Amino acid sequence: MSDTPARLLNLLSLLQTPREWPGSELAERLGVSPRTIRRDIDRLRELGYPVRASMGAVGGYRLVAGTAMPPLLLDDEEAVAIAVGLRAAAGHAVVGIEEASVRALGKLLQVLPGRLRQRVGTLNSATVPLLTGDGPTVDPEDLTVLARAVTARERLRFGYRAYDGAETRRQVEPERLVSVGRRWYLVGYDLDRADWRLFRVDRLTDPAATGVRFTPRQLPAEDAAAYVAGKLHRPSPSGTVVATVHAPAERVRHILRSGDSEVEPIDGHSCRLRSHSDSLEWTAMRLLSLDCAFEVHEPSALRDHLRRLAARARHAAGAAGAERKEGKEGQAAPREDPEDQAAPREDQEGQAATRNQPSPDRNHSTPSRP
Repeated sequence: MSDTPARLLNLLSLLQTPREWPGSELAERLGVSPRTIRRDIDRLRELGYPVRASMGAVGGYRLVAGTAMPPLLLDDEEAVAIAVGLRAAAGHAVVGIEEASVRALGKLLQVLPGRLRQRVGTLNSATVPLLTGDGPTVDPEDLTVLARAVTARERLRFGYRAYDGAETRRQVEPERLVSVGRRWYLVGYDLDRADWRLFRVDRLTDPAATGVRFTPRQLPAEDAAAYVAGKLHRPSPSGTVVATVHAPAERVRHILRSGDSEVEPIDGHSCRLRSHSDSLEWTAMRLLSLDCAFEVHEPSALRDHLRRLAARARHAAGAAGAERKEGKEGQAAPREDPEDQAAPREDQEGQAATRNQPSPDRNHSTPSRP
């Protein structure tokens, strides 16, 4: 290989594999002499890449950790695997790496060749993750589009569904993406409303960059995270949610896993929950998911909503009970659980044994008293 820059890149790619490379094997791989390999190693060191040489029969060259990360050289399969993994991390909202995953994914997709972007898209369209938890889901592709627009300072257009279900089209100068618990928020300046706005990404549809660049505006907060915290924790007309939950505080924290809820222990078996959720319906579902008794102290709107849910549940349970009763009076109604179709094994064997026992009245005469 006579092209020195290309040879150095190939050599760097080989050295990034976590193993020792004998000089003779590197020379054979690149089609040059061992002397050329030694000169190329010296060039890499001059460029700042820490290549360590070890002596001995099993010695060789290895790229070690340095003060700066060198350009990462990936083959096609490695690039696709990393892109798919970053999408999964962003979509599952992995604690601590959500935003970093989106940034890295945006950078990687920016430089991927078209054929590899198509492979990544094919893999994502053909697979469905089994999500855990009860948080809203966000399309990683939408996150990538938003992250690119934030980085490039490029205006966005998208559809947005408000809390009351109203559908609107927005044109926004995006400032930052912020992850809170299992939710993503976009902070941006709404051009039609001439004001800063906070958008839940799971309510956002068809985001697209317009190609129009903008000059960043002064955010009315210390940073985007502070702006989101101020909006989410601002008292709403319905008030902050306060409830007593009859379960240990640690268990409640483990189930909720949310930055918008405060859990304070009362004793070993109960705790006080304060939540600043922007949706009473969402808060009701999360309280019910705790699978324990609780009392809502405020707001009254949440208690009203829980009463409506309870009425629907009673109606549904009553209708199901009537169907089962009707099935018993006529033909036997089919059971919903397939495991209920067979009696436990020990019960079946016991019933069979009882049927096979001879009846004392039928086969034997009762001895008369003396």
